[in-house]
Amino acid sequence: MTTSQPKTALLLGIGVLSVAAVAAALVTQHVFDMQPCPWCVLQRLIFVGIALAALLGLVWRSTLGQRVSVVSVVLLGLCGVAAALWQHFVAAASASCNLTLAERFISGLSLDALLPEIFQPRASCADGAATLLGVPYEFYSLALFILISILALRSMVRSTR
Repeated sequence: MTTSQPKTALLLGIGVLSVAAVAAALVTQHVFDMQPCPWCVLQRLIFVGIALAALLGLVWRSTLGQRVSVVSVVLLGLCGVAAALWQHFVAAASASCNLTLAERFISGLSLDALLPEIFQPRASCADGAATLLGVPYEFYSLALFILISILALRSMVRSTR
């Protein structure tokens, strides 16, 4: 097995996990009526970005391509950690999400208009605060962002040895 095979498998796994996270969010929204706030939608977008960064590493198979992919995954994962923590500790205590960074980012990209079933916020931050099995919903994405970041960092450290 060459050194790129484990990284390829890792990037594939990260991509699949990220797409699965978005799929789970869509199921909870459309099947269980857990409507997303802007910070939830921003986390979906970050998961999509992570999946695309992982795909980049699968397509651009050079050492540079692999490094760019892994660094992008780590940076996006850290953005996801920050978004989940902000949602829990700041935004969920706010009655309004109007003009927050998350809302401006989503509307600035016009994703809420282009793909409303995926990227349109449909609840305020306080109303969107939900638990799943007694755990705040955003902690699930927080845990996944941390796991993805650790896996990507670990692969980066291994490849420099």
